[in-house]
Amino acid sequence: MESKYHYSPDRKMASLIADDYRLIQVMTRFGIHVGFGDMTVSEVCQAQGVDCGTFLTVVNFIVDGYTHADMAGTISIGSLLQYLKQSHTYFLDYLLPSIRRKLLDGIKTDTGEVSFLILKFFDEYVTKVRIHMEYEDRTVFRYIESLMENIELPNFNIHTYSDYHEEVSSSLHELKSIIIKYGPVDADVNLLNDVLYDIYRCEEELESHCLIEDELLVPAIVSLERETAAKGGDR
Repeated sequence: MESKYHYSPDRKMASLIADDYRLIQVMTRFGIHVGFGDMTVSEVCQAQGVDCGTFLTVVNFIVDGYTHADMAGTISIGSLLQYLKQSHTYFLDYLLPSIRRKLLDGIKTDTGEVSFLILKFFDEYVTKVRIHMEYEDRTVFRYIESLMENIELPNFNIHTYSDYHEEVSSSLHELKSIIIKYGPVDADVNLLNDVLYDIYRCEEELESHCLIEDELLVPAIVSLERETAAKGGDR
């Protein structure tokens, strides 16, 4: 019977990248390295120690843009948590610093107010993203790890986090507008356009990241909270 999901365990892993280049980053964050030949998704995941259900849930969510009612049962919370942690590392240690370097190179010929404003806005934005993601790493993810050990922490639940989960990608729209409308006339056009391309890509990836947290992680943790509370009531 044909799978109702876009991708299933018996698909060739190489076909995922051929269909959608965005999935390269998904594989990287799950720790999957290339060189898997004609192996299926299931075979690659088994060979590289990755939870296949969680991997395909994230892949299908990114490709299709929605979840199915029965997806929750296929998620390993620990595996999804590792994926999200690696996503934070990618944004904070690679993508955002790379954009800043290109931005500096692109506007370095101009020392005017617009260049100063663009760089200042970007640095302030990165600070907000860092604070948000470090809060998740330090507080939210540790809370989840405690729940996985059947420890229910007082004064916190996943809704405390989800109710105030800001869309960290939204401010990039304003930065794009500033560069497009007021970019320095003597800037390096190719570099500045390259920066714009990276910002668009970063915005899309951050939106996807936030949606995965909201639509996949939060419902799974709500269920885990209920299970943990029930076990506590049984003691």
